[in-house]
Amino acid sequence: MQAWSTVVVTLATLMVATVDAKIYERCELARKLEKAGLNGFRGYTVGDWLCVAHYESGFDTSFVDRNPDGSSEYGIFQLNSAWWCNNGVTSTQNLCHINCNDLLNNHIIDDIACAKHVVSLHKSMNAWDSWSRHCAGHDLSEWLKGCDVHLKTDSSHTEW
Repeated sequence: MQAWSTVVVTLATLMVATVDAKIYERCELARKLEKAGLNGFRGYTVGDWLCVAHYESGFDTSFVDRNPDGSSEYGIFQLNSAWWCNNGVTSTQNLCHINCNDLLNNHIIDDIACAKHVVSLHKSMNAWDSWSRHCAGHDLSEWLKGCDVHLKTDSSHTEW
């Protein structure tokens, strides 16, 4: 009976979270990421972050991906429940001290704060395979075309 109530509570929470979910337009997300201090953070540009968000979630804040190991990845940056957030199911380090369901709404400041933590701990964006495969070493200026956001790589003012 307790397992059933856990399933019901989890589903109800996910349904509430998806009501407040959003699929961002590229330029809208670029401006939001810039405003949140990701342009130049640890030497990465808004182009890097847009590229990751595109390949991880398609800019969809409600996206959840289940992994073969039992963990899941949540939100626009696909933050893993084994490491970064607590989903109440998976054993977790919860290094961002956040409930995974909090990553599934259109309020992405918590997603951004956790993503900054990931980059700070890893000292790179290599934590995202999609960044390594699709973004690293590529001209990312196309991600910002028409967005009135410019690539910036100086990180001196954006330490976390």
